[in-house]
Amino acid sequence: MENIVVEVIESKCSHYRVGDKIYIEDALINMDKTSNVCLMAVQSFFPFIYAARKGVTPEQMGFGEKLVVQCPDYCAPVVFEIKRERS
Repeated sequence: MENIVVEVIESKCSHYRVGDKIYIEDALINMDKTSNVCLMAVQSFFPFIYAARKGVTPEQMGFGEKLVVQCPDYCAPVVFEIKRERS
């Protein structure tokens, strides 16, 4: 099974700190291991999570080596890195 970890790498938001993680196992968020889940943030990275779960690489999605996305809240931006992990 492909698992996805979404890690905060920059934050000016009160809901997230650098190092916070969202763990996605199969199609579900593991709430026992996950930090906060903000709907604004989720909508910014959902399409990329879906693609990563299907094996699409960051390069194939038009990114460099890392898959990095930003929350659309321009007043308190959060930058996330999306990584695949094998279980």
